[in-house]
Amino acid sequence: MAPLLPTLHDPSPIRQYDRAQLKQLSDEVRACVLDNVSRTGGHLSSNLGTVELTVALHHVFNTPHDRLVWDVGHQTYPHKILTGRRERMPTLRQLGGISGFPQRTESEYDTFGTAHSSTSISAALGMAMAAKQKGEKRHAVAIIGDGALTAGMAFEALNNAGVCDCKLLVILNDNDMSISPPVGALNRYLAQLMSGNFYAAAKSVGKSVLRNAPPLFELAKRLEQHAKGMVVPATLFEQFGFNYVGPIDGHDIDSLVPTLENLKHLDGPQFLHVVTKKGQGYKLAEADPVAYHGPGKFDPQVGLVKSTTAAKQTFTQVFGQWLCDTAAHDGRLVGITPAMREGSGLVEFEKRFPDRYYDVGIAEQHAVTFAAGLACEGLKPVVAIYSTFLQRAYDQLIHDVAIQNLPVVFALDRAGLVGADGATHAGAYDIPFLRCIPNMSIACPADERECRQLLTSAYEQNHPVAVRYPRGAGAGTTPHLTLDALPFGKGEVRREGQRIAILAFGTLLYPALTAAESLDATVVNMRWAKPLDVELLLQVAGTHDALVTLEEGAIMGGAGSAVVEALQAAGVQKPVLQLGLPDRFIEHGDPAKLLASIGLDADGITAAIKKRFV
Repeated sequence: MAPLLPTLHDPSPIRQYDRAQLKQLSDEVRACVLDNVSRTGGHLSSNLGTVELTVALHHVFNTPHDRLVWDVGHQTYPHKILTGRRERMPTLRQLGGISGFPQRTESEYDTFGTAHSSTSISAALGMAMAAKQKGEKRHAVAIIGDGALTAGMAFEALNNAGVCDCKLLVILNDNDMSISPPVGALNRYLAQLMSGNFYAAAKSVGKSVLRNAPPLFELAKRLEQHAKGMVVPATLFEQFGFNYVGPIDGHDIDSLVPTLENLKHLDGPQFLHVVTKKGQGYKLAEADPVAYHGPGKFDPQVGLVKSTTAAKQTFTQVFGQWLCDTAAHDGRLVGITPAMREGSGLVEFEKRFPDRYYDVGIAEQHAVTFAAGLACEGLKPVVAIYSTFLQRAYDQLIHDVAIQNLPVVFALDRAGLVGADGATHAGAYDIPFLRCIPNMSIACPADERECRQLLTSAYEQNHPVAVRYPRGAGAGTTPHLTLDALPFGKGEVRREGQRIAILAFGTLLYPALTAAESLDATVVNMRWAKPLDVELLLQVAGTHDALVTLEEGAIMGGAGSAVVEALQAAGVQKPVLQLGLPDRFIEHGDPAKLLASIGLDADGITAAIKKRFV
């Protein structure tokens, strides 16, 4: 048959396709995903697993009139391909290109912007209730993974949705199970039967008739639960008020389409459980979905190949080694991650200290309060969490950790810009939102060696401390394998110069040193955003005409603001230029290009200082 994908510029023709065409289209979309991700890098396993589901959704529902809300959104490449963005896929996650996540400004088919998990049910419920209130006939569909369903927010939304009379369909994309062919075929038949109008009507009528005869009603309920229990999981979701259907094979178009068609015509909240396989259709990704979760560029015929050149150690690797070394030295240490074992560098720690490793699932709020409970009992918790995800546990950070002044270490990976993942994942706000909390301290290592030393400094404190460090590698300094600490709350002068002093917080120390050469400026490695080294600050302010603060974080309320506040408190008047992330969201792209675009590379720093002070 002739290729279908090149003729598609929007999903409307898909609604006229027969089953054979839908299956052909699925094969073409899968090939398109693999071809593009191998060229650009990006999320692969999750997208290969949602191809048939995406095709079926656009076949059954009238998008974008009917709203599709994707949870997290790293599985939406097939959706993007089918909604007019196929030709832009080579620009995926690149500066000026399309996002790796749904984005409302990118397409009307992206009905809700996502990238953090567990938001889909809440958003889709809001859309469904808005349609009801406005008298509009439309469906809202939330597609959520089994991992994202571990978060409390998802259950809060389910609890609310179960009592709302609206056109809401929640699809659980379960990719952590497998269905054997015989069970899959039986599930297909029963799922279609249970999602049909006849079954729903019979169920409703039966309940109303039998309710007047309590013994018969109870018997009917038990029979129904027993019959369904043979082929489906426990009816937890029915207790929330949903009509539960499934599980069905999420790669079987012949199962997906009629089930979705039936559910489309039912009233009230519906819950469909589909089982998919990460990496489906690409054997290498099927065999190792974790490795192919977010690969860089690779040859699909060969697969991922380990680089033979010695790469610089990343900050994440430095943290992972420090955690293991410290745990071997101190039996009180426990490591906690909210479902980011690989990303946060805890793989080796789990192997060596399984009884002291806790993956709490995608549940950042719980992770922080769980750590607080451990700390109350004399243990020393280290919470390994991305800066952007700590935002989701801000109340717990204040209420459960800081107010009680508990010694919890927060290892904040991905601080600053993160490149291809864009604004949703940038760790731009941790300094402002942490430094205003009493009892909280913030360390900003300039390189890999300092990262290890400042982690030890943080661990030695008897109060909460965050250590923020960026994605990837830094200057390439080799950490000492001892557990020596740097002085708490103290910075250092790295270069003596004239007139202008650059106060650097974090890894921008190195472009600052480069800029200082042409300016003959002093460079101070501040190391701590809180407590600020006020003694050093006042000493430098007293011997220079102007100060420049430099940070890879939000300027508003950031470390530069702390410097200005400290100078005012001391009655010192001195010109201060604050350089950092501007008051706007920075989109995806190569990290070096992004920093250059906002003037945070050596040339940009030099130009900004000359414009202001020279």
